[in-house]
Amino acid sequence: MDDQGKPDSISAFDLMGGEAQVRALVDRFYDLMDLEPSYAHLRAVHGSNLLSARDKLFWFLCGWLGGPSHYIERFGHPRLRMRHMPFAIGVRERDQWLACMAQAMHELALPEPLQTRLQEGFFQTADWMRNLNGA
Repeated sequence: MDDQGKPDSISAFDLMGGEAQVRALVDRFYDLMDLEPSYAHLRAVHGSNLLSARDKLFWFLCGWLGGPSHYIERFGHPRLRMRHMPFAIGVRERDQWLACMAQAMHELALPEPLQTRLQEGFFQTADWMRNLNGA
């Protein structure tokens, strides 16, 4: 807290505008994945139905961005690498995920500094989840 009783830093969750904007981001991300041929490999990893993936990403991002811990309340620790092991995630899928999320953030007109901050965090997380050796 600063000397006026305000938090020292504002979470990315708050900068985004809370749950409604996180949901809008997730929905746009998955809509783009379905619409854009450039995300075809990423889309193929997700199977035929995206409803569960939409909810899980929304719940996860809320907490990851500094908001409510919806994902942890439902499933415990995210254990992202372990949970993604059944899926073939290589450099191509990682890069398509990052590009799709960047496009969704841009289309929702998130402030540039916030987009940059999130892209850096997304890259670290997405790169860590790769499970194909060198692919």
